[in-house]
Amino acid sequence: MVQEYVSPIRVHKYPFEMVMAAYERRFPSCPQIPVVLECAITEDSWSADDSQRHTTRRCQLNVEAPYLLKKMIGVDYVYFIQKNHLDLRGRVLEIEATNETFAARVGVVEKCKYYVHPENSEWTCFEQSALLDVKNFFGLENTVEKIAMKQYAANISKGKELIEVFMKEVEAEGVESLRPWCADEPAANRALRRVVSRNTEPLSPRPVHEPRKHSQPDTYALDSEYIKKYLGELTPLQESRLLHFRKWIADLQKGKVPSDATLLRFLRARDFNVEKAREMLSASLLWRKRHQVDRLLADYRPPEVVTRYFPGGWHHSDRDGRPLYVLRLGQMDVKGLLKSIGEDGLLKLTLHVCEEGLRLLEEATASRVNNGESAVRAWSLLVDLDGLNMRHLWRPGVRALLRVIQIVEANYPETMGRVLIVRAPRVFPILWTIVSTFIDENTRSKFLFYGGKDYLQPGGLLDYIDKDLIPDFLGGPCKSFVHEGGLVPKSLYVSGAFTERGDPLCDDSIYTSVSLGKGQVHEVIVQNRDPQSVLTWDFDVLRHDICFNVFRTATPVDRPERAAGACAGGGEEAGSVLAVRGWREGEHFHRVEPALLCHDGESIQGSHVMAEVGSYVLQWRCDALDPAPRAAQLMYFYETLASHHYRGSMSSLQSGVSGFSCLSGKSATSSCPSR
Repeated sequence: MVQEYVSPIRVHKYPFEMVMAAYERRFPSCPQIPVVLECAITEDSWSADDSQRHTTRRCQLNVEAPYLLKKMIGVDYVYFIQKNHLDLRGRVLEIEATNETFAARVGVVEKCKYYVHPENSEWTCFEQSALLDVKNFFGLENTVEKIAMKQYAANISKGKELIEVFMKEVEAEGVESLRPWCADEPAANRALRRVVSRNTEPLSPRPVHEPRKHSQPDTYALDSEYIKKYLGELTPLQESRLLHFRKWIADLQKGKVPSDATLLRFLRARDFNVEKAREMLSASLLWRKRHQVDRLLADYRPPEVVTRYFPGGWHHSDRDGRPLYVLRLGQMDVKGLLKSIGEDGLLKLTLHVCEEGLRLLEEATASRVNNGESAVRAWSLLVDLDGLNMRHLWRPGVRALLRVIQIVEANYPETMGRVLIVRAPRVFPILWTIVSTFIDENTRSKFLFYGGKDYLQPGGLLDYIDKDLIPDFLGGPCKSFVHEGGLVPKSLYVSGAFTERGDPLCDDSIYTSVSLGKGQVHEVIVQNRDPQSVLTWDFDVLRHDICFNVFRTATPVDRPERAAGACAGGGEEAGSVLAVRGWREGEHFHRVEPALLCHDGESIQGSHVMAEVGSYVLQWRCDALDPAPRAAQLMYFYETLASHHYRGSMSSLQSGVSGFSCLSGKSATSSCPSR
């Protein structure tokens, strides 16, 4: 197996000659790196003009490995050969180290380079890379790779500190500055040679060589200080993967390369697996080009229904400097928005919000870095669920939401720093059970839930948002410009904007259509053998008025669900499975939900916790007073949610929240019409 590691450029704010004097003082041993026991010079030579030095050292390293492994491989120490070429004329030091021990089984090549900063001649840059090739090592290839990487990371982290330590030694010796090598000043050159070699004489003469042509610094390298300021703290391995990814994408794109922050987000989303991150980013870049996402900020103009009824918007920032987006989901008319702007319109709105978020992240990072603070990598989301009920579980709306989530997860990974959920009602676990499986596990871990009014108590929102910035609709003093939402008037509906039967996320409609004449009923029988499971329903009244009821009987009812339009006429309860048996309400069966009169055009969603086993009957009855020229019509869908799913989602929410009182209560909910 072959592994390649690259560190970012590290900048020493000292002239090259002073850095060389400090570097030489780390030999022959270095207490700051105890794994290096000794480095003995085996070859050392200078050119006649004192501009070139070639040095070879044999370095003895302690094996930092478990005792048992040392016994298995039969060594306590390993040896490396280090070859240095110092070019004082070109102001470059090139270092190459290779392993001598186990060279037939493991290949290690480490290359380092010191050179003058291209934009400041008084500073010195340092680059470091390593190639590890574990060919065959007694079946311990993975173990050897981990040990080698651990040691490499330790050396990288101490490299800059060592120069600072030994620079103090140089200055303590009275050396405050060194003049660069100059062909016209041989005496000064000899003095420079004595300092950077600590007065050591070469072991063997070496003829004068023409100065080597040194490779140019890597165009795709990154400064370590830049990484720390603008990208945050990264491990040496993460820095290496970022540099590889950056060069890889640049070679593939042959044009504009995404920002380093973007590359890092995709790497984090794939646990710094460069190959998987490349696949994810390549697909995203193709998607952005196909849908012209880069033009959204300039070209998108929100429709009237969005500006008036979409309850979301940006609201200052949280305590960590993250831009804060507020969404009053409980006040959002999902169905009305979809029927007005369609699923594509809702997606475009969401993508515009994400693009705004990326721009705000750049602005926040620039501002904080200028103030000496850390960069901002993600935004925060505050979701108010006050008003959430079963109408929000309208299945086409949920499916549209899932599609939006999938697209955002694929193209805006690692942009969500924290999600604060407040005023979550007891119907929320049902929605969470459906939606959470489509959210990345790492993103789910960032969700914090608050029920009732405990969000203003210690441990609540004040831990994440300044008191002065708590929105007014949550009891805070800050005026929020986020719209209150509300029901979208049907006058704003656009014909064909969204068709429930043609749900774009599924091949077949999940809804059943039924026609009912005066007095006719349509019933669905649900056999429940799982106490505390949840029965949900969603239906639209397309013509005339319909009365909806939910009953339960302990006596098994095995009649299958009626086919659409198969109801018999002829009486007030014609076609009812309860009436034909001669059963009486209160004696043979019981009403478990209040009767609901639904009018033409209404959309109804509701749920009932089936606390007992038995047969549950969903009943729709046409209540037209006079014979209608056209039959009443409705389109319905129902579903049962197993108790372990419901209780599991309840437990997962309650375990992370103190006082999640809104999730406890009566076992039934009333349907709320969406008018």
